[in-house]
Amino acid sequence: MAPPIALPETFARAVAGLRSATPRPEIVLEEVGAPQRLAPYAFALSAAVLRDDDEVATGRLILLHDPAGHEAWQGTLRLVTYVTAELEVDLASDPLLPGVGWTWLTDALDAQGAGHRAIGGTVTQTLSTRFGELAGPPAAGDIEIRASWTPLRADLGPHLLGWCTLLASTAGLPPPGVTALPTRRAGAA
Repeated sequence: MAPPIALPETFARAVAGLRSATPRPEIVLEEVGAPQRLAPYAFALSAAVLRDDDEVATGRLILLHDPAGHEAWQGTLRLVTYVTAELEVDLASDPLLPGVGWTWLTDALDAQGAGHRAIGGTVTQTLSTRFGELAGPPAAGDIEIRASWTPLRADLGPHLLGWCTLLASTAGLPPPGVTALPTRRAGAA
């Protein structure tokens, strides 16, 4: 039996940082298989954001490492994310939503001190109305945030916490320590 292949120290430290950070209780993380063709080394996490036992947002965070470096990355490590959540139709149709969604990401990274460069991505808002055999539920809206960035250091704990803050914002969770007011139902006195 061949001995296990030693991982590059930078990659091992980066993975350890992702594993060491603890998100807020509404966010459930799980290690998942990472794409193997994007870089020599890869690691991935998936996330589900739960509110009242309902899944309200999901995401994936992928760590890529190329010891030789990558010109477009401007470094040897790269974080890639995909986050999606269902939104109320009036919010999903707001023309300012893409800019706000992007700010959720950049502000979250900055608030956690997750230094980065070469950040880029897209924010997509969609509205769906069902017809025919699929008719029934009212129109639905979604937001998708796809982004990637190069961390300045291999300590990725702050990046994971920033990513979790993005997930919470996308899911509409109140900031930690703030209790959301219950929503009033139509007709309630």
